[in-house]
Amino acid sequence: MSDQSKSIHQFKVKLINGAEKNLSAYKNKVLLIVNIASACGFAPQLKDLQELREQFGTEHFEVLAFPSNDFGRQEPLEGAAIGNFCEANYGVHFPVFEKIMVRGEQAHPLFKFLTQTATPRWNFHKYLVNKEGEVVDYFFPFTKPLSSKVKKKIQRLL
Repeated sequence: MSDQSKSIHQFKVKLINGAEKNLSAYKNKVLLIVNIASACGFAPQLKDLQELREQFGTEHFEVLAFPSNDFGRQEPLEGAAIGNFCEANYGVHFPVFEKIMVRGEQAHPLFKFLTQTATPRWNFHKYLVNKEGEVVDYFFPFTKPLSSKVKKKIQRLL
């Protein structure tokens, strides 16, 4: 297996504004990749994810949010409305991508790759990715972004 095939850096995704982003742009950064949904009871974690980003700074760490309607149809919004919701309600300034599917046959290729580690069972499943783009851990939705467990694992990778 090549280094590329073990890394998220091989994928291209679209930001909420439709611009394509190559995930290789995040080489040498620790990432927390999260499937989000605006109508989910875990949505207040968006504020915590933003705070986590501020605590670790953006030079070596980033949060990447992928809206999904896969669980309980909890992402009724489309396009820019999702980004506007995240910013207006939770002060989000980390990248929010286009709404995608995160499980099943129709899942986005990035999430097919991520789910080799663990399949998300609900919104706000979090994947921890090291600077080389490899998935090294994951956290279930009920694990709060600001928990010592999450922060310690990020700190070790920085």
